[in-house]
Amino acid sequence: MPEGQIRKAISGFYYVKNENEDLIQCKGRGVFRNRGITPLVGDFVTIVQEGDNDATITEVHERKNELVRPPIANVDQALLVFSIVEPDFSLHLLDRFLTVIESVGIKPVICLTKKDIAGEKELLQAESAASYYREIGYDVIFTYIEDPNLFTLLQPSLEGKTTVLAGQSGVGKSTLLNTLIPELSLKTGEISEALGRGRHTTRHVELLEVAGGLVADTPGFSSLDFDHIEKEELRDYFIEMENAAHECKFRGCLHLKEPGCAVKKKVETGEILQSRHTHYLHFLQEITDRKPRY
Repeated sequence: MPEGQIRKAISGFYYVKNENEDLIQCKGRGVFRNRGITPLVGDFVTIVQEGDNDATITEVHERKNELVRPPIANVDQALLVFSIVEPDFSLHLLDRFLTVIESVGIKPVICLTKKDIAGEKELLQAESAASYYREIGYDVIFTYIEDPNLFTLLQPSLEGKTTVLAGQSGVGKSTLLNTLIPELSLKTGEISEALGRGRHTTRHVELLEVAGGLVADTPGFSSLDFDHIEKEELRDYFIEMENAAHECKFRGCLHLKEPGCAVKKKVETGEILQSRHTHYLHFLQEITDRKPRY
């Protein structure tokens, strides 16, 4: 039977790119609902064709990962787009995104935009932060809207991968895609001065062919909570703390007040950024305070 990948989902219909590179409109099998199966953009599926552009998805293949909000499967990486200014760069929000992305086994790539309109002070702060995040293992890219080198900067990261576009509201994610694919002409929203964030302009999940890979333009990560993370797991998603944990005196150290904690020592010496440990403690408290699930 023909196989393909769901590239777009709108109003109960799934658009599957088949082996012949045709985009086929499909519906899901009726039994999917009874079995609790919901096809997602990014799923590899088996279809039965019933016409030139009409088919039914009969099987959803095993996923390597999935996200709930946005609903997408089989993601290789997340391009986290943050602006240096307008809105201001938030390390707290960046660490929140990184934690959520790390927890579902997706590689993060950090993209800092609007460097052309940032002041010297803001640019220095962003470059200092970028230096640290690179040091602990993350790729960080600086760019700006209509950057003539944007394609060259991003192609090595995007080629051959399925990438989710995420990050702060109002930073220009749709505009960034418009720059990569001028014919796309995605609607872009202006920043709300009162709220300091962008209006939602993207209404469905779609995989777009960009720079030799697939990029998911999504309505955004509406959920950045830690409901799926236990407090003993959180430390594993701060990669520099995970690397240092084997030096802690006690196995299972939560890097709070335990004696002989290597992480706290590295924070004191500046090897681990103070803000990273502070955000870790905030997130740990949030997980500790949540209501128990029954």
